[in-house]
Amino acid sequence: MAIKGVSLSVAKGRIITLIGANGAGKSTILSAVSGLLKSWEGEIEFEGTSLKGLDPPSVVKLGISLVPEGRLIFPPLTVMDNLKLGAYTLYRKNEGATAAETLEHVITLFPILSERAKQPAGTLSGGEQQMLAIGRALMAKPRLLLLDEPSMGLAPQIVEKIFQTLIFLRDEGYTILLVEQNARAALQMADRGYVFETGSVVLQGETSELLEDQDVKRAFLGKDYGDFYEERQ
Repeated sequence: MAIKGVSLSVAKGRIITLIGANGAGKSTILSAVSGLLKSWEGEIEFEGTSLKGLDPPSVVKLGISLVPEGRLIFPPLTVMDNLKLGAYTLYRKNEGATAAETLEHVITLFPILSERAKQPAGTLSGGEQQMLAIGRALMAKPRLLLLDEPSMGLAPQIVEKIFQTLIFLRDEGYTILLVEQNARAALQMADRGYVFETGSVVLQGETSELLEDQDVKRAFLGKDYGDFYEERQ
């Protein structure tokens, strides 16, 4: 059993972050919400609708998109084709105009994707692939965006760009549930946080409180990329 007794909520228009050591159950939460893993007990609800037993395509149709750990783009396909695949629910509803409008929004967020549009996605740098993965998820016009370790393996400058984009999306009205090993940066960016340990939530609260908690400081807030927030204040 990967998680047990976990109760959490994600308020509309906020960034909620899950932090904790590897194997604490954070990614399992995202997999359960997105339908990739079936839960044995408990309930998962989104805007009053139960997600229990739904497969991933059904979850996407309800308005939830996942940016998976490791990005999982389609390397042989072009950047543009990867983006269009993210909008498959729109195309199936004959909402091509909406897909085109969403694509313009994604390109505005990540102009490099327009420059690389005809390249095979596998030829992109790690940072560009992460932008593509986020852009692909946004193409479904989600009301809840799930992100699993978006800073993994990226240079500090790219991490800053990714996190600034997430703040921008939050300010635009997106709701975001973020799993992130870079605990300091995640807490400085998010509105509320949950601390996981061996499959359970051991601490929760507004991120301003968690940043000052002595146990959180000792366990998670060493020197990391998140310091760029402090350096710019």
